[in-house]
Amino acid sequence: MKELTLTANEQKRLQILNQVMARELAVGDAADVLGLSERHTWRLLAEYRKEGAVAVAHGNRGKPAANAIPDSLRDQVLRLAITRYEGLNQTHFTEMLAEREGLVLARSTVRNILRAAGIASPRRRRPPRHRSRRERMPQEGMLLQLDGSHHRWLQHRGPPLVLLLAIDDATGTAPYALFREREDTIGYLNLLKTIVECHGIPAAVYTDRHAAFIHRDSKTEAARVSVALKELGVRQILAMSPEAKGRVERANGTFQDRLVSELRLAGARTLEQANEVLWEFLPRFNARFGVPAAVPQCGYRSVELGVDIESVFSFKQHRIVARDNTVSYRGRSLQLLPVPGRTSFAGSFVEVQERLDGTLVIHSRGEAVPSQDAPPRAATLRKRRDTPLSGWWKDEQAKAAHRERVLAGMQHAWKEGKRIGRPPVIDRPGFSERFLAATKAMESGSLSRRQAAKSLGIGYATLKRLIDAHQQQEALTESLNQRP
Repeated sequence: MKELTLTANEQKRLQILNQVMARELAVGDAADVLGLSERHTWRLLAEYRKEGAVAVAHGNRGKPAANAIPDSLRDQVLRLAITRYEGLNQTHFTEMLAEREGLVLARSTVRNILRAAGIASPRRRRPPRHRSRRERMPQEGMLLQLDGSHHRWLQHRGPPLVLLLAIDDATGTAPYALFREREDTIGYLNLLKTIVECHGIPAAVYTDRHAAFIHRDSKTEAARVSVALKELGVRQILAMSPEAKGRVERANGTFQDRLVSELRLAGARTLEQANEVLWEFLPRFNARFGVPAAVPQCGYRSVELGVDIESVFSFKQHRIVARDNTVSYRGRSLQLLPVPGRTSFAGSFVEVQERLDGTLVIHSRGEAVPSQDAPPRAATLRKRRDTPLSGWWKDEQAKAAHRERVLAGMQHAWKEGKRIGRPPVIDRPGFSERFLAATKAMESGSLSRRQAAKSLGIGYATLKRLIDAHQQQEALTESLNQRP
């Protein structure tokens, strides 16, 4: 059978279809998760039952592309490039092929053919581009530039902080800023959430390529900030260099010059004190360095009726509801409560939203579901039970005495030449006899290897290693006995 490799999206489809086949998920819910119509989901399910995993793979996989260049044409282009038209740049060579040889190809196609053969363009350096100062946006709120400034804001009085700053491109003012311990997603979500609540929704934002704005791994979900901007209809522009968003970069320099002195004069030492000084400094900064916009009308959009800002700026993950109507999220178990018209959510997909204030809200098909902390299981209660160790371990003197006894025991073991730590498996009392009995039982077929490993209290890999060593020893003994 030919090996089949599925993409991440196809693997997701396969997982959802398996859940539908196992009656763990309804077809309607599966269609919502896959982003397909229910009719197409039924069609895909029928093909999966008939053909297996091949049904979710693209039908053109393994087939040659319809617009592929023939090998004979590639050889002809390469032969002309190194003979008749040697020394021509790629654009000129493409034009000559069309005019004199009747070979109409795209410049990118010719470039790829030449690059694959190791033929570089003779003109390697382009002339420098003319750069000019970009005009400001005409209205306030049309474009916000975001950036994080790493600096010793508190000097040596407190911990290192990061300033998350937003600068309006039209006016040069800062609609909001805040200090964080690190440049993270939560900080940017708080920054944008406050701007939306106080001013409105901007038309676009200009950001760098920080991990909070883009996801670098195709197997992970998109960056949460980018998803929130997309839900609000805000265009996100990714800068390729710091100079591209020069206004916020220059504003960072002004803040590092003036705000550091303001923090020193105020005696700020903590994150909370630094934010208080910052929020008092922002109005004075805007009055001193702000410029009037070319168009006086504001470009911020008001939040539409029915849009939940708390839901937009939150972390969202999908979960499958267990049979007891509970979902697990980061070590917490939430109990879903019945609502009018629906008494059970078992087996359905729900969305768990972690708000910026730490509260958890569960959504099912776009509607909030009431929930509460589920009663803990017996295993959880047993873990919470105080052990004899936990009482004295909180005492620092007892902890120090215990550490001295352990060190003294280790030094004594070193002097005596004894092994420190857990003894090997083969040195356990009675293990050799039990291992030989288990070996005979496995040879007779009355005991499998996994059952033998479980009865011996060891792992499957450890048992396999011991069996290999035992067989090698038996073979060596047999060869020695056969010698004259």
